[in-house]
Amino acid sequence: MAAGMTVELIPLAGIPEIREGDDVAAAVLSAATAAGLAWREGDVLVVTHKIVSKAEGRVVAVADDTEYRMLAEQEAAAVVRRRGDLVITQTRHGFICANAGVDRSNAVPGTAVLLPLDPDRSAHAIRMRIRQATGRDVPVIISDTFGRPWRRGLTDVAVGISGMAAVLDLKGTTDAAGRELQVTEIAVADEIAAATDLVMGKAAAVPAAVVRGVTWPAGEGRATDLVRPAAEDLFR
Repeated sequence: MAAGMTVELIPLAGIPEIREGDDVAAAVLSAATAAGLAWREGDVLVVTHKIVSKAEGRVVAVADDTEYRMLAEQEAAAVVRRRGDLVITQTRHGFICANAGVDRSNAVPGTAVLLPLDPDRSAHAIRMRIRQATGRDVPVIISDTFGRPWRRGLTDVAVGISGMAAVLDLKGTTDAAGRELQVTEIAVADEIAAATDLVMGKAAAVPAAVVRGVTWPAGEGRATDLVRPAAEDLFR
């Protein structure tokens, strides 16, 4: 990423409640048109996984907390840690997160929203639709809210990516003092996802935003590129 660049975060308000079978890309394009947004090369679109999951029918009825916990364990590929009602899991995608990403926030009461089956593929489909409609090849990130070990609070991360590399590898380059960097990798896709949460929020009903001004790393990354392999994880 270029030093000293100015980044703009543009929320896309007015996207209606998404239901199974709805076209997420069409909803985003409509919101962008209503906002007077002219798509530019270099823009990055971030959409929350909730609207993607809802459109893909990844919504399940849950009657109570017990059913919610059972659903979370069913969705997990493995349980990493457990403390009381808190369960840290590995999802089938490879992500380490609470409750396998099963979430009841911003969901119809009595339901829970699951992660998309293949978030990278979902991101790619949205990207292709936007390219077809606008002529702009805009990278797409699907975001979700994760907790972090050793730090309090939640932040958004990328769970689906299309059109950019997930990680900027700076190994072999030099820092400002001329020292060669040995291990530095920047989680650019996560940084972009986290930035958009500043303008989307958890209760503002704004499930998409455009990031403008970021020099993102070229490539065809996948969200799983951000997952540390178990062999390199000192805490599992």
